[in-house]
Amino acid sequence: MMAIQEGDFVKLSYTGSVDGRIFDSTDEEEAKAAGIHNPQGSYGPVVVRAGSHHIILGLDEALIGKDEGFEGDLEVPPEKAYGLHDRKRVESFPKNKFKEKPVKGMTIKVEKLGEGTVIDLIGGRVIADFNHPLSGKTIHYRMKIESKVEDLIDKVQGLIRLYAGKDMEISFLDGILTINLPSGINYDRLWVTWRSRIMHESFEAIPEIKEIILIETLKRPETSGQETPEE
Repeated sequence: MMAIQEGDFVKLSYTGSVDGRIFDSTDEEEAKAAGIHNPQGSYGPVVVRAGSHHIILGLDEALIGKDEGFEGDLEVPPEKAYGLHDRKRVESFPKNKFKEKPVKGMTIKVEKLGEGTVIDLIGGRVIADFNHPLSGKTIHYRMKIESKVEDLIDKVQGLIRLYAGKDMEISFLDGILTINLPSGINYDRLWVTWRSRIMHESFEAIPEIKEIILIETLKRPETSGQETPEE
């Protein structure tokens, strides 16, 4: 059995926690017990490519050299997790800048700064932190490398699920990968944002793929009755 090398696709299960509090898990029951369950989320082992930064750096690096079936615990320092906390990304704004009354813990969005969290209200000022909520934190992971992923279609399906959170009908023949797109997919924000990345990584990571065909099928909407033109 060969150890995991950079570029290998693996099926990975993990649970991440900070100070004993779980913030992420591939296990649905564990997510429910921790109060972080997302009914629209996809649970179960994820397919990632070692060395491709599909997961945080510390966890990604930990895959290299491990064997299939490895199970263990890992401490990831801030610089290999969500970064060090940068005081320069804590900003102050006048309260009247916001349409909705700011309260502590509220998420706000500010142009050029992105999303931040309100951490304090002082007089007529709102103090917001634009660092990642887990910046400066050491992350504890419990991880298991379920298996290597060798099947080409499973690799592509893993990339689609990773970036777009969906399963799609895929076939491969004579170097041509065909993906049948779900109806209305072009209105899906995640797919529109990450489609080109999925295609790029598929070509980069899987040399057998020479061509990718995306097929979108549209069906005539059902009508309750035949409309007649007005005279």
